[in-house]
Amino acid sequence: MDRLKHSGFYKLKFLVTPEEFKGILKLFEQKEAQFGLSNFARTTHDLNQVHEAYTTYYQYFTGQEKLHYHPHFVYSITMKLDDKASGFFIKNEGIGFPYRGAWAEDELPGIMLSLPKGFQVHLEDEKGKYYVYEDIREHLPLTHAFYEEVGKYIKKYTKLLRCSVGSSTDDVQELKPSVRVSRDAAADLANSWVFKTYSLVLNMT
Repeated sequence: MDRLKHSGFYKLKFLVTPEEFKGILKLFEQKEAQFGLSNFARTTHDLNQVHEAYTTYYQYFTGQEKLHYHPHFVYSITMKLDDKASGFFIKNEGIGFPYRGAWAEDELPGIMLSLPKGFQVHLEDEKGKYYVYEDIREHLPLTHAFYEEVGKYIKKYTKLLRCSVGSSTDDVQELKPSVRVSRDAAADLANSWVFKTYSLVLNMT
């Protein structure tokens, strides 16, 4: 259907240290971005609260012991770079992996930054009102350019996560999730309870 032509999202999954995450937040601060929770009240958080929430999420997965809670990191990000308000989404999205012939009970951590590919345009013809999605790059070029800028910034000091897990037959299986990690974040993960619990081995150089 034509109205779905530009549906979907630009997506980037990553994991960096809380200190490195400050650099990403600075980019959003320069654009006067607002971070809002996805609750009914649309509560806004300042950058310190966003950083604190990220730190809590990061420390859960990189700690030595598994904690008795699972932190969530979910925000909508509103900006006005073009003449219309636009927004990104940023949220935790765990990565499942196989372990001993089944899926592991736990997941590897990842944060996903996304931007809708489509811009909703309302139209009307003899049949009535309807809408289509048009290319966001045409309607919000500055917003899309900023997404690309953030992506390049993250990719500059991250690599795709690569690690190995032993299966029930003692075959070593390499995991290739589409999440990018920084060198320091990978080192923290390698010493975490997740890697110890599932005997995961980091394969990054």
